[in-house]
Amino acid sequence: MSVVTSSLTEDQQKKLLSLFGHVRLHLLYKASVHCFTAAAFHSRCDKQGPTVIVAYNAAGFVLGAYTSKDYTQSGEGVKDDSAFLYSISAGVNKPLRVAIITGQCAFTDVPTGPNFGALVFLHEDKPEFQCNPGTGFNFEAAAMHGGNLALTEFEVYRVEGLGDLLAKPWRNVQWTAERKQQLMKAIKNYKPDIKTVQQARVLLVGPVGAGKSSFFNSINSAFRGNMTSQAIAGTAGKSVTTQFRTYTIKAGKGGAAVPLILCDTMGLEENADAGLDIDDLVNIYKGHIKDRYQFSTATPLTENAPGFKKDATLKDMIHCVVYMVDTCKVSLLTKQMLDKFAAIRKKTNLLGIPQILLMTKVDEACPLVAEDLQNVYRSAYIQRKARELSESLGIPLSYVLPVKNYSEELELDQNTDILLFSAVEQMLNYADSFFENQVIEDQEVNDQLELYRSSDHLQPVLQKHCEHQAV
Repeated sequence: MSVVTSSLTEDQQKKLLSLFGHVRLHLLYKASVHCFTAAAFHSRCDKQGPTVIVAYNAAGFVLGAYTSKDYTQSGEGVKDDSAFLYSISAGVNKPLRVAIITGQCAFTDVPTGPNFGALVFLHEDKPEFQCNPGTGFNFEAAAMHGGNLALTEFEVYRVEGLGDLLAKPWRNVQWTAERKQQLMKAIKNYKPDIKTVQQARVLLVGPVGAGKSSFFNSINSAFRGNMTSQAIAGTAGKSVTTQFRTYTIKAGKGGAAVPLILCDTMGLEENADAGLDIDDLVNIYKGHIKDRYQFSTATPLTENAPGFKKDATLKDMIHCVVYMVDTCKVSLLTKQMLDKFAAIRKKTNLLGIPQILLMTKVDEACPLVAEDLQNVYRSAYIQRKARELSESLGIPLSYVLPVKNYSEELELDQNTDILLFSAVEQMLNYADSFFENQVIEDQEVNDQLELYRSSDHLQPVLQKHCEHQAV
């Protein structure tokens, strides 16, 4: 599935956002990709809440309409006092903003293209629009579109309010150099409860573009003290990672290995026959897939295949699963993707593996966080997205952690490192829970063996113990 991107330039987006308060724009529909038809528009834009149309013409104008109401194809006129038309043109510093005439309907909610009276888009399913000044909105045609009614592109965005900073943070973080050092020391000194296991193995799972590979590079950079790029990361529509990879982190160049192995996987995709296969995921959980195994979207790995590791032990298994979701795309997660997450969660729960969720790209999602990363737990928007993820994926809110990966920086940042190290600390805490459950299960088996050692129940208990050890 290709990535659909905005055609707005940075200057055009800045001018468009100036028409609103503190908002984010989510691209719902792009006519050059989804077709210049009313049906394509309605299939992606109906019942999406506040939206803004962004139309482009060959004269270099960007124009459109905002409404706070839903498109529902009711066939009726819709009143919306907050609706407006606008136009952005080169060489003009401020965008033209046209308010609705008092008492008039903002648009007619018809099954055809969006009809705002004065501007009617996708007329007769063609890349063009009609202009009727005075019908609901008054403006000069030349100032609105320069006399050019042909569309070169047509987009619709959901307009989502970000809210302000909370009076106090919803989680407390110490943003100090001492806290960073404390976290680094705790991670480096970590020891699993089971003597046969030297490192906790953590698996990163998430949609294409969620930042799994970038997360490893960021953690590695923070420990190394300089930017690194060991894992291949990118922004392609398909998963850049096509192999199962296990990465060891070193504390400083040539330093000792941190007791943590981060495992990277192929990205999840909506379609059942694309992206990471759930059967492959279960084999990873059980330690049966070797490092650098090349994933196949055609068929999962079988027991007799070269990449299958039959003699897997507890140290080869996954001890904690980390789901990763791009914060900018939380509200755009499709039912297919949520269903895939649910299926993975069910498999993971059956194997008793602890799970947490990382919200990536929090700085891109909220301008207040971009200005100062310490605002991450004071941002009402980030808190709202965390709750949305918790509810839609069935993960407790306390298991949801916001992080920022290094993406364009050339120097390390203390606040970024603290968020990254805090996430790693929680991974190790959850891995401990996995190890403790193994110890408890082994103890229960040993207690049964002692109790029934001289009884007729010995063989079934021994058999159960052997099966447990072979998992």
